[in-house]
Amino acid sequence: MFSFFESEAEKKLKSHITNLGALAKADGHVDPTEMDFIIAIGERHGMKSSEVRDLLSNVQAVKPQLPSNDTERFDQIYDLVEMMLADGIVDESEMEFCVNMAVRLGFKKSIVGVLVRKISIGVKDGLSREEIRQDAQAFLNY
Repeated sequence: MFSFFESEAEKKLKSHITNLGALAKADGHVDPTEMDFIIAIGERHGMKSSEVRDLLSNVQAVKPQLPSNDTERFDQIYDLVEMMLADGIVDESEMEFCVNMAVRLGFKKSIVGVLVRKISIGVKDGLSREEIRQDAQAFLNY
């Protein structure tokens, strides 16, 4: 209702949450672990769980806002990959969605498969986001 007064950061957060919701639905259903993960990201950025749920139930109302810098771009693809791994099952449609989103976020199509794989392996190996980011920076040269 008051979206006209939203800051760019709020619009980007809502876009990111809806992207995560779309990934969660990519395999046909939203696993409770995936929903908890999306809510945790929203709460980490100051949203209430009810706001996250409302946003996900009304996904078509949010216009995508692309990240404005490489750090935001990496954080969004990282969250998408982490979400893909949340239920312990990597569905082919989820992987495809992650790769497509990486391209939409501005990563070169020729490297997104490797980027998604590097993030997946890093998460599974228990590396921190920052360690994975540093490894990816060397690979991405950004």
